[in-house]
Amino acid sequence: MQISKDAAVKAIGVPEEGELALINRLTRRELMADEVYTFALRLCDNDIDRDFERFDDSTLDQLAPMFVGVSGVFDHQWSAKGQTARIYRAEVVGGDGTVTTDGRPYRYLKGWAYLMRTDENAALIAEIDGGIKREVSVGCAVEKVLCSVCGGELGDCPHEKGEEYDGQVCHGVLTGATDAYEWSFVAVPAQRKAGVIKSAGRRMEDEARLGRKYLKGLRREMVRLAGIAEPDAEHRLLEKVADRLDEEELLGLIKLYRGKADKLLVGGVQLSYGEQAVPPEIADGAFLI
Repeated sequence: MQISKDAAVKAIGVPEEGELALINRLTRRELMADEVYTFALRLCDNDIDRDFERFDDSTLDQLAPMFVGVSGVFDHQWSAKGQTARIYRAEVVGGDGTVTTDGRPYRYLKGWAYLMRTDENAALIAEIDGGIKREVSVGCAVEKVLCSVCGGELGDCPHEKGEEYDGQVCHGVLTGATDAYEWSFVAVPAQRKAGVIKSAGRRMEDEARLGRKYLKGLRREMVRLAGIAEPDAEHRLLEKVADRLDEEELLGLIKLYRGKADKLLVGGVQLSYGEQAVPPEIADGAFLI
């Protein structure tokens, strides 16, 4: 695993003429170079992060223009009071021979941001220069999260993030950028070199994924027990029925079929102690092969 010693935030200071022109495209009045402070930052990359997720290469390319004009905050707290800087340029960087943890060419989204040189921002500028404010995390939206093992949508497939399958560690591939809405200074980003936000929206998504997994398990159990209790039932038909049922219905049928299956699976006794006489050939029938 390659470790980057570069800070996610790199101080630049006073912008050059070309950079200042890009900044002024976002301002309401023409700013002078000594009025602004600029710095570069690594927003996100295509490496597998701490949550076993990564951005698809094409998704990084899609995010680059979306982040231009996006403002930065602190700890993903969406408040106008926390707005401190704004990205005025972004591009995907790579091709230097660096590889990801799973051996792919490493690429990352680099942004250039500016903030105003005011008394209020003096402490932040000092912290950037001093290397205190250096980790960042982004807030964005993607269309879907695909499984790195089978290519299907994660949560609808049998694979789990972080688990190993035939020597390959499963992770989610963030695919199809739809929005880029903020970036933040954070203490510990999800991505090792930058970060991807695990906001309320993502938490809800994770909870939905766990819910789908739970229902999938209930449906499998219902089909299994129904197959034992109703051996003549077609397996595909049972699966179609299970797919249409909710949690309460599934639990009810699981209880019903488990009772029937238990009765069918309980073996009968081979010896009888009743007083009724039984012909020898019948009494020994249970032991005959």
